[in-house]
Amino acid sequence: MTQRRTEKPLAKDKPLAKPAVKKAATRLPTTRDPVATRKAILLAAGAEFAEHGLNGATVDLIAERAGINKRMLYYYFGSKDELFTAVLEHAYEAIRQQERGLKLDEVDPVEAIRRLIAFTWNYYLQHPEFLSLLNTENLHRAVHLSQSSRVKTMHSPFVSMIDAVLERGRRDGVFRPGVDPVQLYISIASLSYFYIGNCHTLSAIFGRNLLAPKAQLERLSHMNDLVLGYLVR
Repeated sequence: MTQRRTEKPLAKDKPLAKPAVKKAATRLPTTRDPVATRKAILLAAGAEFAEHGLNGATVDLIAERAGINKRMLYYYFGSKDELFTAVLEHAYEAIRQQERGLKLDEVDPVEAIRRLIAFTWNYYLQHPEFLSLLNTENLHRAVHLSQSSRVKTMHSPFVSMIDAVLERGRRDGVFRPGVDPVQLYISIASLSYFYIGNCHTLSAIFGRNLLAPKAQLERLSHMNDLVLGYLVR
């Protein structure tokens, strides 16, 4: 009997570290502004992924760059892959939001297409990190984007907006009929994407600085001629 009682102190060792960790995890968001924290993580992760790709970027570096505890990053986003998906969604949300601000429905169809071309060109020039993220996701065969319902819902209104411009142009007798809005946008995006994404090799091959101010203006003018030359009857 006395021997059994002496075993009782072992109960002091019962509490494990796990419950304490769980408690700390649930308390993490109360130490910061959740909206500001998520934004800081997304911005830091976007920069790291753009510079080093999905495989090269580390959670430690992202947390350090965001100025947060690594556990907080896992609390908000779960894993590095889930964080990369969120970064892609954030990047697409940014460009789609600015495209809505173009107010293409308030100008004539030709001017609307010119605005879309100019915006796409300038956005890619000003946001090389966006192209880097797309390059990384293409290397991973869009496995993250294909699982994102948010990205798909963002693109439907955008395609409808372009389709409405094309329909107005067709009704006015300005644009040719039967133009697929998705194909048109892919063509507009590719005219900018390929040029900017390959500007260093192309500049070396052709012996000219393709990002010089004059070259940029010439490229924009050329893209307008190509797209409107196809659309306008």
